[in-house]
Parts: sequence; C-alpha cells; structure tokens
Amino acid sequence: MSRSSSERADGPTMKDGEGVSELDSRKAAILEAVVTGYIGTAQPVGSQHVAQVAGVNVSSATIRSEMVALEHEGYLVQPHTSAGRIPTDKGYRFFVDHLAEPGVLGPAQRQKVSRFFDQVHGEMELMLEQTSGLLSELTSYAAVVVGPGHDAAAVRSVQLVGLGPRHVLLVVVLADGAVEKRSIELLDDVDDELLATATARLKAAAQGRRLSDVVPPSTGGDVALDRVVGLAVSAVAQLAADGEPDQVFVGGPSRLAGAFDALETVRAVLATLEQQLVVVSLLRDVLDLGLSVAIGAEHGYEPLASCAVVVAPVAVDGGHAGAVGLLGPTRMNYPQALAAAHMVGERLGERIGGNR
Repeated sequence: MSRSSSERADGPTMKDGEGVSELDSRKAAILEAVVTGYIGTAQPVGSQHVAQVAGVNVSSATIRSEMVALEHEGYLVQPHTSAGRIPTDKGYRFFVDHLAEPGVLGPAQRQKVSRFFDQVHGEMELMLEQTSGLLSELTSYAAVVVGPGHDAAAVRSVQLVGLGPRHVLLVVVLADGAVEKRSIELLDDVDDELLATATARLKAAAQGRRLSDVVPPSTGGDVALDRVVGLAVSAVAQLAADGEPDQVFVGGPSRLAGAFDALETVRAVLATLEQQLVVVSLLRDVLDLGLSVAIGAEHGYEPLASCAVVVAPVAVDGGHAGAVGLLGPTRMNYPQALAAAHMVGERLGERIGGNR
C-alpha cells in the first residue's frame, strides 16, 4: 500500500478521510486495478483485466465477488448489466487518498517546464497566460492560472507620454512585470518639456511605492506643472482603486471536447471557465478545504459534478500569490495532474518572487 497523502514528497494531495482499514488489501488492490484501468481506457473494467494486474493474485471468480462487494459499498458501479465496473467518486477519492503513488513528471516534461520558466519574459499577464498553456500541454486538461493582484507590487517606473496638446497617457510599470495605463485629459495645452519635468517629479513620488501609497509631491510654484502632476497622481490612485484582485487565464479549453463523453458537460465546463469570479472561487474553495483534489460534487459546484479539479497554490515569500488548477473528467490521471500542478505552481511562485 502506498503512503498516505500527507506523507508524500509532492506535498499533501488532500485531507485524509477514513483510514485504509475500511478496505482490506485485496479489495484495495482490485479497486486500484479498476481505477487505473478505467483512467487508461475510458472503458468499464472486467474481472479478466483485473486478474492480469500484478498484485491481484486471486481467481476471476473471487475478483467478481469482490467487485460486487465494492459496488455495494459504493466504490464501483456497473453501467450496464453485461459490462465491467467503473469507479464512483467515492472510489476515486479512496484511490487518490490511499492508493495512488506520487506522480513524477518525465525527464522531457521536467525539462520543458524548466526551459519555459528560464525563457519566459514580458509582462506579468503574458507570462500567466503562457503558463496556463504550458500546464494544459503537460496534462491534456484545461488549465487555470490565477495570478496575484498588483496591490503588493512596487512601482518600477512611470512615464507621461504626450498624445496630443491636451491628451496624455500615463504608463506605469510595476515590479511584478505588469504594465498599467491610463489616459489623462488636461485643461491646458502642454509641451514635451513640461511633460518631461512632470514625469521626473512623478517618478520621485512613485518609484518604489505601491500604487495605493503614491501621494502628491509638494507644489513647486509652477501652476501648470503642479496641475499635470496632480492629475497624474490622481490617475495612479485610480489605478490602485480599479485594480483587479486576481488575474485569471485559461489554457487548453479546446481539449475539453476530447476529455468528456457528453457534449452537455463540455458546454457546462466552457461556460464556467468564462466566469472569472466563479473560477477563482472554485480554486480558493478547494484550497480552503485543505484539499488539492476535488472530485465530482465535492467542490459544491453542480454544473461541474462530473468533473475533477486539481489545485496547487502559488506562494511568494510564504504568502499567497495565486493558484494553478486543472479541470478534467473524474477519470483524470491524478498522479500526473498533481505532479504537473505542483511543479508549475512552485516554479511560477519562484518567478513571480524574482520579479518583485
């Protein structure tokens, strides 16, 4: 029997539920064979297949009897009278908590992740979007990346760019790589020299501070200059007030069509992924429950009752900085999905931390 989830090197997969003792070793081995067989083929698993699996050293008749018992106990279900069995959500939960060995990404996948984070560059939003694509490619499931808000990032640089005699663009670059912009309408015409002076004063007031901490510098006696600087500082404050707390990026939604059998389920999942607040709440709720995997109805969101969600936190300096998640069918390859989510989440946290 494998180690419990709380002992795994990849970090906890979820809370331990009832102990392994609720199933004896033979039933556990048969359940594991059915789950892994169904994950691999998407076809009901019969006793003959189970009999060929290493570790199940009993006759087909005994296996059939134990599969009936597992069905009565709620771990398996028989979709058709003449078919084999498939796991229930309870069966998957027992498998993930007690039977699945810690997943390990292959050398090529690990190299792909390392190369990605060594080479990715540009604005924070672009990096998060590309990270969601990477995670989806690693697993073939839909991936979600929730990035940190900009409220904790310091201002790296600020610039006022003239777009017209009375039209100025405020450009703020944050330490996390994000670029914020705001258009400013002026009351009077301004020239490039005044904008350059205003930019210098704005830099002195803003660089190294959070958006919400930028305060107007003392006036310098030049009414036109003071007015431009004051409007720019007000625009910075508005950026802080309007800033979204989370950035959500979805990778690989097109993979959903091949992951689910029912078109209605694909539509429900796609509709959910379009709702940013729902996606963020879903991932946070799973983490708040102390879980890394929510199977079926466990996450409490009815439209996704036939789905599983795998989540890994993104941490920077010990603090919460977002999350990465995978959304797929309940027959997803949990060990692989967990390994990919944890590795990508860890590397993303390191990269975000390095940008601050």
